[in-house]
Amino acid sequence: MFQIDLNCDLGESFGSYKIGNDEAMMPQISSANIACGFHAGDPLTMEKTIRLALENQVAIGAHPAYPDLVGFGRRNMQIATDEVKAMVKYQIAALKGMTEAQGGKLQHVKPHGALYNQAAKDPLLANAIAQAIAEIDPQLIFMGLANSEMKKAAFKFNLQFASEVFADRAYTNEGHLVPRSMDGAVIHDPHVCRNRVLGMVVRSQVTSIEGRNIEIGADSICIHGDNPAALKLAVEIKQYLEANQVQIKALK
Repeated sequence: MFQIDLNCDLGESFGSYKIGNDEAMMPQISSANIACGFHAGDPLTMEKTIRLALENQVAIGAHPAYPDLVGFGRRNMQIATDEVKAMVKYQIAALKGMTEAQGGKLQHVKPHGALYNQAAKDPLLANAIAQAIAEIDPQLIFMGLANSEMKKAAFKFNLQFASEVFADRAYTNEGHLVPRSMDGAVIHDPHVCRNRVLGMVVRSQVTSIEGRNIEIGADSICIHGDNPAALKLAVEIKQYLEANQVQIKALK
């Protein structure tokens, strides 16, 4: 039987603004990436999302980002690597402390948005994130894009790495995510998504937006919580994987 982690970006509401349906999503997943206040989230939202994860026995991860509330952390920024490292440490420490205050334990760290996408290609940025994780807690898992610079950085700093694949995103021939500005970058059809996911888990392959089959490792599948079809997608994928003898289980 195959085994895979199913994760979702949650805790992305901010003050009076509600994003996603965390309460409904939580029972469908095995790991939650919780926003740490830089691209979304706030202290009270963080605390509530941690509590919700613990109640549903969902593993908790920190979801650090660039300081970009207006752009939801999806705008590229040019920031010195020492500052990036400090920002990532700050966010991990906040979520780790709040998780432990409720009797939980932080499982992993997954960068968000533009920070994630830039670090996938930039070794200096990937190293800054990996070093930040290692300095806070070397037992934390670094979750990042499969076949990326983040994986190399994790090994450099002796961190366990979880290769992440995306249920609702298209890939380039190089194995990178298609930019959201391009048509077809986000996939909304649950039937298409579930078949792609099964292929990534069972055959370690996915078809690129150009139609080429590419090799891809899969330790965890991401579903974006802000996708309007997120809940339907999560239910469909979970049921389909389990029907095909794939067990949904957290990374550790």
